[in-house]
Amino acid sequence: MGTEEFDMDKRYGWVIVAAGAVITCLAMGAMFALPVYLQPIADDTGWTRAGISGAMTVAFIMMGVGGFGWGTLSDRIGSRPVVLIAAVLLGIGLALASFTKDLLVFQFAYGGLVGAAGGAFFAPLIATTISWFDKNRSLAVSLVSIGGGIAPMVMTPLASVLIQNYGWRSAMLMTAIGATLVIIPAALLIRRAPVAAEAAPHAAGSAAAPTQRSAVLSAFRTPQFIVLAGVFFLCCAAHSGPIFHTVSYAMICGASSLAAASIYSVEGLAGLFGRLIFGVLGDRLGVKRVIVGGLVLQAVGIYSYIYVDGLSDFYVRALVLGMAYGGVMPLYSILAREYFSQNVMGAVLGGIGMTSSIGMAIGPLGGGWLYDTFGTYHWLYIASAGIGIAAAALALTFPPPKRDVDQSGTLQPA
Repeated sequence: MGTEEFDMDKRYGWVIVAAGAVITCLAMGAMFALPVYLQPIADDTGWTRAGISGAMTVAFIMMGVGGFGWGTLSDRIGSRPVVLIAAVLLGIGLALASFTKDLLVFQFAYGGLVGAAGGAFFAPLIATTISWFDKNRSLAVSLVSIGGGIAPMVMTPLASVLIQNYGWRSAMLMTAIGATLVIIPAALLIRRAPVAAEAAPHAAGSAAAPTQRSAVLSAFRTPQFIVLAGVFFLCCAAHSGPIFHTVSYAMICGASSLAAASIYSVEGLAGLFGRLIFGVLGDRLGVKRVIVGGLVLQAVGIYSYIYVDGLSDFYVRALVLGMAYGGVMPLYSILAREYFSQNVMGAVLGGIGMTSSIGMAIGPLGGGWLYDTFGTYHWLYIASAGIGIAAAALALTFPPPKRDVDQSGTLQPA
């Protein structure tokens, strides 16, 4: 391959970044728009809010479990077919949910099918993006993740307008059709990086499959994976409770429902800038340092919520917290690439994604229990800040990448 052709191939990595951002925006936006549908669905069907919200709980579980399976599959067959399958599954799930008049079917469609599809986008897309970049890797991954950050600001208002004009069933069906029709062509732009394509396992049914399984199991037993998964879990457990309960906390403090909801928008916007800033810093200062600093900033931001006195205080803290967790989240993937080789990257990212989903599920439940027990949200923020400090402390123990790589390619060389 000539130098000019090689440079053109490298530049194609930015096409992967753009396609990944569009896909994650549409997929995550479609999945996490359920709160907008909650009231219209309850009014139309008579289903309880707990029953409707249960679909989101199922979706989180399926997203975490499915993410590991999809990530492993992408290591075998590539990210493009995985994303194409998930796009179709997303459309079917949303369409079925829009037609059904049975709550259990709705929970299966939205929670099971849509949640499983949602798990297929993170690990494969990030793994592919990482494989295309040696320089600017942190920035590239952060730009892909921006799609998920933009999603609430794009898809949620769109869903609200569609519901107001056409009703929730038609709105969900139009979202299903539109998201699928855009994601599929975007997915066709995804391809393996030249080096990754050469290293990909060949010949299904040969010795490649057992070797791949052995490499994945070997990766999961390393201190690098255990610490990385633990930090990701604690990070998500720390910020998920405050994110989920802050609107309710603001309303208790006297904010209107609309003003309280706007705190989410501030957090989302801050998260976009956080991804860009932390991505650049990760490339310049090193990913480990930026992760530790970001986790400390996240813990401080969470703890400061116990001192709020008015809506402006909530906005300031939302800026800090949104920038911290929004900036840190994509960097775990970069650190994973420093530890592990490309041929197990999908499985590794799926594995740490599963631990993060467990952390995300714990925060809201724990926060609700603390409020019901003590009658105040202060203990939620104190406990969450403590978990955040524990995440930063564990991050200080990140092992160095191993230099002695076995033949399975499990651990990344220098």
